[in-house]
Amino acid sequence: MDTTASSPKSAPKTRSKGTFYYLFSVIGVAFIVATLFTAWSDPGLLPNVLIDSFTLGIAPGITPTPSDLVTPTPRTTPLIGIVAGHSGNDSGAVCPDGLTEASVNAKVAAFVQQYLVDKGYDADILEEFDPRLSGYNADVLISIHADSCDYINDQASGFKVSSALANPYPDRAARLTGCLRNRYAQVTGMQAHNSITIDMTSYHAFAEIDKETTAAIIEVGFLNLDKEKLTKQPDLLAQGITSGILCYLNNEPIDISQ
Repeated sequence: MDTTASSPKSAPKTRSKGTFYYLFSVIGVAFIVATLFTAWSDPGLLPNVLIDSFTLGIAPGITPTPSDLVTPTPRTTPLIGIVAGHSGNDSGAVCPDGLTEASVNAKVAAFVQQYLVDKGYDADILEEFDPRLSGYNADVLISIHADSCDYINDQASGFKVSSALANPYPDRAARLTGCLRNRYAQVTGMQAHNSITIDMTSYHAFAEIDKETTAAIIEVGFLNLDKEKLTKQPDLLAQGITSGILCYLNNEPIDISQ
Protein backbone atom coordinates (compact mmCIF):
# COMPACT_ATOMS: atom_id res chain seq x y z
CA MET A 1 0.00 0.00 0.00
CA ASP A 2 1.33 3.45 -0.90
CA THR A 3 1.29 5.53 2.21
CA THR A 4 2.25 8.77 0.36
CA ALA A 5 -0.40 11.42 0.89
CA SER A 6 -1.89 12.42 -2.36
CA SER A 7 -2.05 16.19 -3.13
CA PRO A 8 -5.54 17.57 -3.53
CA LYS A 9 -6.44 18.56 -7.11
CA SER A 10 -6.73 22.29 -7.67
CA ALA A 11 -10.20 23.59 -8.79
CA PRO A 12 -10.42 24.93 -12.38
CA LYS A 13 -10.09 28.71 -12.66
CA THR A 14 -13.21 30.68 -13.61
CA ARG A 15 -12.65 33.80 -15.82
CA SER A 16 -14.33 36.77 -14.28
CA LYS A 17 -16.58 38.85 -16.62
CA GLY A 18 -15.32 42.36 -17.15
CA THR A 19 -17.16 45.65 -16.74
CA PHE A 20 -17.74 46.11 -20.49
CA TYR A 21 -19.56 42.76 -20.66
CA TYR A 22 -22.17 43.86 -18.14
CA LEU A 23 -22.40 47.33 -19.67
CA PHE A 24 -23.16 46.01 -23.17
CA SER A 25 -25.62 43.51 -21.72
CA VAL A 26 -27.56 46.25 -19.96
CA ILE A 27 -27.62 48.39 -23.12
CA GLY A 28 -28.81 45.45 -25.22
CA VAL A 29 -31.62 44.58 -22.82
CA ALA A 30 -32.68 48.24 -22.61
CA PHE A 31 -32.77 48.49 -26.42
CA ILE A 32 -34.94 45.36 -26.72
CA VAL A 33 -37.32 46.53 -23.98
CA ALA A 34 -37.64 49.97 -25.57
CA THR A 35 -38.37 48.41 -28.97
CA LEU A 36 -41.02 46.05 -27.61
CA PHE A 37 -42.54 48.80 -25.44
CA THR A 38 -42.88 51.11 -28.44
CA ALA A 39 -44.32 48.40 -30.71
CA TRP A 40 -46.90 47.12 -28.17
CA SER A 41 -47.96 50.43 -26.64
CA ASP A 42 -50.83 52.52 -27.89
CA PRO A 43 -49.16 55.70 -29.26
CA GLY A 44 -51.89 57.72 -27.65
CA LEU A 45 -50.68 56.58 -24.22
CA LEU A 46 -47.11 57.77 -24.75
CA PRO A 47 -45.88 61.35 -24.43
CA ASN A 48 -44.73 62.80 -27.71
CA VAL A 49 -41.22 63.39 -26.42
CA LEU A 50 -40.96 59.75 -25.34
CA ILE A 51 -42.18 58.50 -28.73
CA ASP A 52 -39.67 60.70 -30.51
CA SER A 53 -36.86 59.48 -28.27
CA PHE A 54 -37.68 55.83 -28.91
CA THR A 55 -37.97 56.45 -32.68
CA LEU A 56 -34.64 58.23 -32.88
CA GLY A 57 -33.06 55.50 -30.74
CA ILE A 58 -34.28 52.79 -33.07
CA ALA A 59 -33.46 54.66 -36.28
CA PRO A 60 -30.84 57.26 -35.40
CA GLY A 61 -29.84 57.74 -39.05
CA ILE A 62 -33.24 59.17 -40.09
CA THR A 63 -33.59 62.93 -39.88
CA PRO A 64 -37.16 64.14 -40.29
CA THR A 65 -37.45 66.81 -42.98
CA PRO A 66 -40.56 69.04 -43.14
CA SER A 67 -42.15 68.75 -46.57
CA ASP A 68 -43.97 72.08 -46.45
CA LEU A 69 -40.91 74.33 -46.22
CA VAL A 70 -40.72 75.15 -49.95
CA THR A 71 -39.00 78.37 -50.98
CA PRO A 72 -40.57 79.79 -54.17
CA THR A 73 -38.14 80.32 -57.02
CA PRO A 74 -38.04 83.96 -58.07
CA ARG A 75 -38.66 84.68 -61.76
CA THR A 76 -35.43 85.39 -63.60
CA THR A 77 -36.82 85.82 -67.13
CA PRO A 78 -39.03 88.85 -67.91
CA LEU A 79 -42.64 88.02 -68.76
CA ILE A 80 -44.59 89.93 -71.40
CA GLY A 81 -48.34 89.67 -71.84
CA ILE A 82 -49.74 90.24 -75.33
CA VAL A 83 -53.47 90.82 -75.72
CA ALA A 84 -54.67 89.99 -79.23
CA GLY A 85 -57.42 92.60 -79.37
CA HIS A 86 -61.02 91.30 -79.61
CA SER A 87 -59.89 87.65 -79.74
CA GLY A 88 -62.23 85.26 -77.99
CA ASN A 89 -64.93 87.92 -77.85
CA ASP A 90 -65.86 89.57 -81.17
CA SER A 91 -64.46 90.48 -84.57
CA GLY A 92 -63.76 94.15 -83.82
CA ALA A 93 -63.98 96.36 -86.89
CA VAL A 94 -65.28 94.60 -90.00
CA CYS A 95 -64.32 95.87 -93.46
CA PRO A 96 -66.56 95.71 -96.55
CA ASP A 97 -64.41 92.92 -98.03
CA GLY A 98 -64.79 90.80 -94.86
CA LEU A 99 -61.43 91.63 -93.32
CA THR A 100 -61.73 91.77 -89.54
CA GLU A 101 -59.72 93.71 -87.04
CA ALA A 102 -59.44 90.60 -84.82
CA SER A 103 -57.66 88.64 -87.57
CA VAL A 104 -55.09 91.43 -88.07
CA ASN A 105 -54.50 91.73 -84.33
CA ALA A 106 -54.04 87.99 -83.94
CA LYS A 107 -51.38 87.79 -86.67
CA VAL A 108 -49.38 90.69 -85.26
CA ALA A 109 -49.63 89.29 -81.71
CA ALA A 110 -48.37 85.88 -82.85
CA PHE A 111 -45.31 87.46 -84.47
CA VAL A 112 -44.58 89.54 -81.36
CA GLN A 113 -44.69 86.44 -79.20
CA GLN A 114 -42.39 84.57 -81.60
CA TYR A 115 -39.83 87.39 -81.67
CA LEU A 116 -39.78 87.71 -77.89
CA VAL A 117 -39.44 83.97 -77.30
CA ASP A 118 -36.64 83.80 -79.87
CA LYS A 119 -34.80 86.42 -77.81
CA GLY A 120 -35.19 84.38 -74.62
CA TYR A 121 -38.20 86.07 -73.04
CA ASP A 122 -41.42 84.52 -71.77
CA ALA A 123 -44.50 85.76 -73.59
CA ASP A 124 -48.21 84.97 -73.15
CA ILE A 125 -50.88 85.62 -75.74
CA LEU A 126 -54.10 86.61 -73.99
CA GLU A 127 -57.64 86.97 -75.28
CA GLU A 128 -59.56 90.24 -74.98
CA PHE A 129 -61.37 89.25 -71.79
CA ASP A 130 -59.00 86.50 -70.74
CA PRO A 131 -59.59 85.32 -67.12
CA ARG A 132 -55.82 85.47 -66.62
CA LEU A 133 -55.96 89.27 -66.89
CA SER A 134 -57.33 89.44 -63.35
CA GLY A 135 -54.28 90.24 -61.24
CA TYR A 136 -51.96 89.46 -64.16
CA ASN A 137 -48.40 90.13 -63.05
CA ALA A 138 -45.83 90.68 -65.79
CA ASP A 139 -43.05 93.09 -66.65
CA VAL A 140 -45.07 94.46 -69.57
CA LEU A 141 -48.57 94.05 -70.99
CA ILE A 142 -49.32 95.23 -74.53
CA SER A 143 -52.79 95.16 -76.07
CA ILE A 144 -52.78 95.13 -79.88
CA HIS A 145 -55.63 96.68 -81.86
CA ALA A 146 -56.28 98.29 -85.25
CA ASP A 147 -58.35 101.31 -86.14
CA SER A 148 -61.48 101.76 -88.27
CA CYS A 149 -62.06 100.40 -91.78
CA ASP A 150 -64.11 103.48 -92.64
CA TYR A 151 -62.67 106.31 -94.65
CA ILE A 152 -62.58 109.34 -92.35
CA ASN A 153 -60.24 111.77 -94.11
CA ASP A 154 -56.83 111.76 -95.72
CA GLN A 155 -55.19 112.19 -92.33
CA ALA A 156 -56.73 109.04 -90.86
CA SER A 157 -53.50 107.08 -91.12
CA GLY A 158 -50.83 106.00 -88.65
CA PHE A 159 -50.65 104.40 -85.22
CA LYS A 160 -51.68 105.36 -81.70
CA VAL A 161 -50.16 104.43 -78.34
CA SER A 162 -51.63 105.09 -74.90
CA SER A 163 -51.34 104.02 -71.28
CA ALA A 164 -53.97 104.25 -68.55
CA LEU A 165 -55.36 107.69 -67.72
CA ALA A 166 -54.89 106.94 -63.99
CA ASN A 167 -51.59 105.18 -63.48
CA PRO A 168 -49.87 104.18 -60.19
CA TYR A 169 -46.45 104.48 -61.85
CA PRO A 170 -46.67 107.29 -64.43
CA ASP A 171 -42.89 107.32 -65.08
CA ARG A 172 -42.93 103.66 -66.09
CA ALA A 173 -45.97 104.16 -68.31
CA ALA A 174 -44.38 107.21 -69.96
CA ARG A 175 -41.21 105.26 -70.71
CA LEU A 176 -43.12 102.33 -72.19
CA THR A 177 -45.33 104.48 -74.42
CA GLY A 178 -42.32 106.60 -75.42
CA CYS A 179 -40.34 103.50 -76.39
CA LEU A 180 -43.27 102.09 -78.37
CA ARG A 181 -43.88 105.33 -80.28
CA ASN A 182 -40.22 105.83 -81.12
CA ARG A 183 -39.34 102.28 -82.12
CA TYR A 184 -42.61 101.54 -83.93
CA ALA A 185 -42.19 104.65 -86.08
CA GLN A 186 -38.55 103.81 -86.82
CA VAL A 187 -39.25 100.21 -87.84
CA THR A 188 -42.52 100.61 -89.75
CA GLY A 189 -42.03 104.08 -91.22
CA MET A 190 -45.50 105.06 -89.98
CA GLN A 191 -46.40 108.30 -88.26
CA ALA A 192 -48.07 108.62 -84.87
CA HIS A 193 -51.71 109.72 -84.98
CA ASN A 194 -52.58 111.78 -81.92
CA SER A 195 -56.32 111.13 -81.72
CA ILE A 196 -56.15 109.17 -78.47
CA THR A 197 -59.65 108.13 -77.37
CA ILE A 198 -61.22 107.43 -73.99
CA ASP A 199 -61.51 103.79 -75.05
CA MET A 200 -57.71 103.67 -75.05
CA THR A 201 -56.96 105.58 -71.85
CA SER A 202 -59.70 103.69 -69.98
CA TYR A 203 -59.02 100.32 -71.59
CA HIS A 204 -60.60 97.66 -69.37
CA ALA A 205 -57.46 95.54 -68.87
CA PHE A 206 -55.65 98.45 -67.21
CA ALA A 207 -57.99 98.10 -64.22
CA GLU A 208 -57.78 94.30 -64.11
CA ILE A 209 -54.05 93.57 -64.12
CA ASP A 210 -51.70 93.75 -61.13
CA LYS A 211 -50.69 97.34 -60.37
CA GLU A 212 -47.02 96.40 -60.78
CA THR A 213 -47.57 95.48 -64.44
CA THR A 214 -46.65 98.31 -66.81
CA ALA A 215 -49.19 98.35 -69.63
CA ALA A 216 -50.03 100.10 -72.89
CA ILE A 217 -52.43 99.76 -75.79
CA ILE A 218 -51.40 100.26 -79.41
CA GLU A 219 -53.57 100.81 -82.48
CA VAL A 220 -51.21 99.50 -85.18
CA GLY A 221 -52.82 101.50 -88.00
CA PHE A 222 -56.06 102.26 -89.79
CA LEU A 223 -57.71 99.42 -91.66
CA ASN A 224 -58.59 101.83 -94.46
CA LEU A 225 -55.58 103.91 -95.53
CA ASP A 226 -53.02 101.59 -93.87
CA LYS A 227 -54.70 98.37 -94.99
CA GLU A 228 -51.92 97.17 -97.27
CA LYS A 229 -49.26 97.38 -94.58
CA LEU A 230 -51.52 95.88 -91.92
CA THR A 231 -52.47 92.89 -94.05
CA LYS A 232 -49.24 92.23 -95.94
CA GLN A 233 -46.62 93.12 -93.34
CA PRO A 234 -47.84 91.95 -89.93
CA ASP A 235 -44.28 90.77 -89.20
CA LEU A 236 -42.96 94.32 -89.70
CA LEU A 237 -45.58 95.74 -87.34
CA ALA A 238 -44.61 93.06 -84.79
CA GLN A 239 -40.94 93.99 -85.13
CA GLY A 240 -41.81 97.60 -84.27
CA ILE A 241 -43.78 96.53 -81.18
CA THR A 242 -41.08 94.09 -80.08
CA SER A 243 -38.41 96.76 -80.48
CA GLY A 244 -40.47 99.11 -78.30
CA ILE A 245 -40.87 96.45 -75.59
CA LEU A 246 -37.14 95.71 -75.57
CA CYS A 247 -36.39 99.44 -75.42
CA TYR A 248 -38.41 99.57 -72.20
CA LEU A 249 -37.07 96.35 -70.66
CA ASN A 250 -33.44 97.21 -71.42
CA ASN A 251 -33.85 100.82 -70.29
CA GLU A 252 -32.61 102.10 -73.63
CA PRO A 253 -32.33 105.88 -74.00
CA ILE A 254 -35.45 107.47 -75.41
CA ASP A 255 -36.96 110.94 -75.59
CA ILE A 256 -40.29 110.33 -73.85
CA SER A 257 -41.63 113.64 -75.16
CA GLN A 258 -41.88 112.17 -78.66
